[in-house]
Amino acid sequence: MTTITSTSESSITVTFGDKIDLDIHRKMMDFNARILANPFPGLLSVVPAYTSATVFFDPVLVKEYWPDQPSPARVLHVFLEEKILQPTISNRSTPNPQTLIEIPVRYNGSDLPEVAERLQLAENEVVRLHTETVYTVFMIGFLPGFPYLGPLPKALELPRRDTPRLRVPAGSVALAGQQTGIYPQASPGGWHLIGHTDFPLFNLAQNPPASLQPGMRVQFVPV
Repeated sequence: MTTITSTSESSITVTFGDKIDLDIHRKMMDFNARILANPFPGLLSVVPAYTSATVFFDPVLVKEYWPDQPSPARVLHVFLEEKILQPTISNRSTPNPQTLIEIPVRYNGSDLPEVAERLQLAENEVVRLHTETVYTVFMIGFLPGFPYLGPLPKALELPRRDTPRLRVPAGSVALAGQQTGIYPQASPGGWHLIGHTDFPLFNLAQNPPASLQPGMRVQFVPV
């Protein structure tokens, strides 16, 4: 069930589900595309996540355009329900035709032996499973350019580390739960490190700065 929630005086969140799921994410990305294609007066940005998208707006501009409505959040609630979320032939969820992005990885992460042992797999089997899967970029967050990729094969699912590291090297390829990801900068982190890549993830000189964007498809290639 889709829900619309007012999250602040200048934002509302539209939620399409409560789990990591490709169909739910496609619905969210379709909503994201439709609202950007049909912007309302005062729209500032739309921030997609795993199962939801948060719409940020200028309440003053919204109020100016709809002066007779009780509040900007309420008028946008109705606008989204009637103009954006109504299922039609033209806006039904469809598979994302994004080009596949291949990311080279050296599978030499410090946690790879422990990951293999805990999963009762050989290290090369961990690598095979990790590289055979085509992942979807669900969202960007935590660090500028950090891609949350999934779903991870069930055979590779592990909880986060009990004790996070104070410093994870930039370019570290890691996994936790149903997700895999890449640290774009050195930072603290609690995921299991299985490899390293030199793939550039974030550059302020490019537009958009993050190389990977929600909805893109990614596959890791061992080197």
